[in-house]
Amino acid sequence: MTDVITEAVAALNEKMGGSGFDGSAKFVIEDEGAIIIDEDGARAGDDDTDVTLTASTETFKAILDGEQNPTAAFMTGKLTVDGNMGLAMKLSGVLS
Repeated sequence: MTDVITEAVAALNEKMGGSGFDGSAKFVIEDEGAIIIDEDGARAGDDDTDVTLTASTETFKAILDGEQNPTAAFMTGKLTVDGNMGLAMKLSGVLS
């Protein structure tokens, strides 16, 4: 597991405040790996999920740091979404 994935898992779990996510989502960070978010919180993994979001390391970090709006990243092609768009929208609350 890369440092980027390790740091992102910790940051996501902190943002969620110990509660999980209703559904399952995967963040694919290009050239780094993948993170799963579900009812158990965030962890490194590459399981099948309801929705998959893919972004570069820079875009993912900017979203996580609050410097990039996830919706704007999607609209400009910096973030791609495959699967349940409703769950992807719910993730905006987790990320902000």
